[in-house]
Amino acid sequence: PGVDRVALGDFFANNQGTLLGLYDMFSGGALEQFSVFVLGIMPYISASIIMQLMQVVVPHIERLTKEGQTGRKKITQYTRYGTVALSAFQGYAMSKFIESISSGEAGAGIVNQPGIGFQLMTALTLTTGTVFLMWLGEQITERGIGNGISLIIMVGIVSVLPSVILGEITQVQAGLRGILTEVILLGIMCI
Repeated sequence: PGVDRVALGDFFANNQGTLLGLYDMFSGGALEQFSVFVLGIMPYISASIIMQLMQVVVPHIERLTKEGQTGRKKITQYTRYGTVALSAFQGYAMSKFIESISSGEAGAGIVNQPGIGFQLMTALTLTTGTVFLMWLGEQITERGIGNGISLIIMVGIVSVLPSVILGEITQVQAGLRGILTEVILLGIMCI
């Protein structure tokens, strides 16, 4: 809420092929739409990596890893708390970033009513989206379908893959990129 989606779409149309476009691809196009799932599952993955690193550094967490199932449950709980903290921070940073973007129309902002209200609402909304994806991933894993987090990441990438490939083919046909560059890029995307 509070974001001019047309102006945001124009901004992304002008910034295709940049690092921002790459992040948008890995978020499944959520950044361009500025959806509830902009942050995706990445705060959870970051919190998991932080917890794995802390197992080596913090003796209390190292002891938890040796306690078996109860220790793993406690580490999972800490990972969830870390996910909420990281996503709240990243959601706030994302709100500041979106506020800083101006559209082409006389420098008008993309956010209709910038300020602390927008920032807090955005941080809360994006945190809620990440927590929902974390819960969904855990439900998928518990039901034995597969690794839920990995499946969520894969679906996000696969959902935009056809349009990315079509865009790359269009750039080759227009002479903006060489065929060798495209073969390398497609090979990297398939890995």
